[in-house]
Amino acid sequence: MQWGENRVLDAVNLSLRQGEQLVVVGPSGSGKSTILRLLAGLLLPSRGAVMLHGEQQRYLRLDQHHPPDVRLVFQNPALLGSLTVEQNVGFLLHRFSRLSAAEIREQVRRALEAVGLGGIEDRMPGELSGGMQKRVSFARALIQDPSQPADRMPLLLFDEPTAGLDPVACTRIEDLIVRTTDLAGASSVVVSHVHSTIERTAERVVLLYDGRFRWQGDLESYRRTDNPYVVQFRSGSLQGPIQPAET
Repeated sequence: MQWGENRVLDAVNLSLRQGEQLVVVGPSGSGKSTILRLLAGLLLPSRGAVMLHGEQQRYLRLDQHHPPDVRLVFQNPALLGSLTVEQNVGFLLHRFSRLSAAEIREQVRRALEAVGLGGIEDRMPGELSGGMQKRVSFARALIQDPSQPADRMPLLLFDEPTAGLDPVACTRIEDLIVRTTDLAGASSVVVSHVHSTIERTAERVVLLYDGRFRWQGDLESYRRTDNPYVVQFRSGSLQGPIQPAET
């Protein structure tokens, strides 16, 4: 994947097993968010292919008649400020399903209760704290896309979900990532550089640096490997192959 002469991802090859929880780590500017945008159908690769459920993604998400069930949870909650919490969480159902208003409200209620926010359906996003808005975005990710086959496993994408949060808030969001993935019956890809997030949400870890995968393995291997990229990333050392990005 490249922009003009700037190569962002260089011949990366990534497979995700059904139900797997993958965390992509690496320093800022290494290409982590680009991977999420490719999986979400917001970008197309300049070379190679993106395959979801065995089907090559040839068009951007907005150009597809029946895009795959990929749900992106942004670092910013990305709620629509003019809509109520119920309308934000149930947006897909309001737009694409044939459910009654009462049935949609019931699904939204269950999703909000799952993230510890029961009873706020009629509030506006501006009336909520930042942490509550983030949890609303997780509830939105629990809503089943009515256009998708019921037996097709969704893919949840989390872009730096705990960046800038205090340790207690991090733990709450990390628990929600695992819980949301389980409740949605989904596979998940988390992009993060926060060590507690890696520890609490990963089954497998991939380290990305300078557009290439430098190491991948399960969480226990990540803790123990002597790979120089992982060792430097874990320790935060200035010594090693990871160098500061040019400014």
